[in-house]
Amino acid sequence: MRATVIYGAGDVRVETVPDPKLSEPTDALLRVVRACICGSDLWPYGSMPARDRGARIGHEFLGTVEAVGADVTTLKAGDLVVAPFVYSDNTCQFCREGLHTSCLHGGHWGAKGVDAGQGEAVRVPQADGTLVKLPHTEDDDLLASLLTLSDVFPTGHHAAVKAGVNERTTVTVIGDGAVGLSAVLAAKRLGAERIILMGRHQTRTDLGREFGATDVVAERGDEGIEKVRELTNGEGTHTVLECVGTKPAFEMGVGAVRPGGTVSRVGLPQYAEGPIGPSLFRRNITVTGGVAPARHYIPELLDDVVEGRYQPGKVFDRTIGLEEVPDGYRAMADREALKVLVKP
Repeated sequence: MRATVIYGAGDVRVETVPDPKLSEPTDALLRVVRACICGSDLWPYGSMPARDRGARIGHEFLGTVEAVGADVTTLKAGDLVVAPFVYSDNTCQFCREGLHTSCLHGGHWGAKGVDAGQGEAVRVPQADGTLVKLPHTEDDDLLASLLTLSDVFPTGHHAAVKAGVNERTTVTVIGDGAVGLSAVLAAKRLGAERIILMGRHQTRTDLGREFGATDVVAERGDEGIEKVRELTNGEGTHTVLECVGTKPAFEMGVGAVRPGGTVSRVGLPQYAEGPIGPSLFRRNITVTGGVAPARHYIPELLDDVVEGRYQPGKVFDRTIGLEEVPDGYRAMADREALKVLVKP
């Protein structure tokens, strides 16, 4: 089969790789229907050291079941399913607590002999626990929105949930990428009436307004912090959802949050140290967030997506075939595309 392989910074290729096969009785085989490129894929695309042996990549995909192992009881051939961005058994102590990203028997796509999502097919470990059945559809827009359930919509939702967003909280979202826009949508869904989106790409912030942002702040750094405070009577917002992962973004979040507020980080941190000293302590600031347990949130979000109450799939602004994936990476890295959908 054909699949995406990364060899180093800027070096993504589509190659022929071995076809997946059932190897454990808890496995399922999927034919990929939709996949996409994630903003977090751009970190290795921008900095991964060159290597002779490439690595499989991609962790967001929908597929149809082609075969299941002897112990799989909830799935059958022909089912349309969504795969969260990590696999899990959905039964261990951490999964039962809603923390599927810490599953004792889980793992990551593209690691330890497991297929990745940017390809024609995938072997799915722990299939009963990992995969969520979807209603059959051939509607491109609905499939795009269902695909966001694999990562970006639950990640935005996680940011809002960890921050305690509700109808009484004001919100600042830092980042106008797919996760930031999903966080705007999630905050609106949880009842927030004042949502300030910090972003500087107008086509993206226009979508943010459609998703529920009431204000847009294009400035960054101290100037951006001051602008947020101007919009909130000098106080800052109750919550900040940091959806970028850089230290300057975190610093803006700390500056934009009001005393007693919460900064929730879901952007993959690209720094080891940050502003966690006396300033946060004296202002009673809570710092939270982390890797989103998408499998935990999918059942909660699914009906709203299927019924069309929310359309997170609008974050996809380019659709390509599998062989075009290297150009899709380039387009996202060059900010020519917000998020690229792949139709194998």
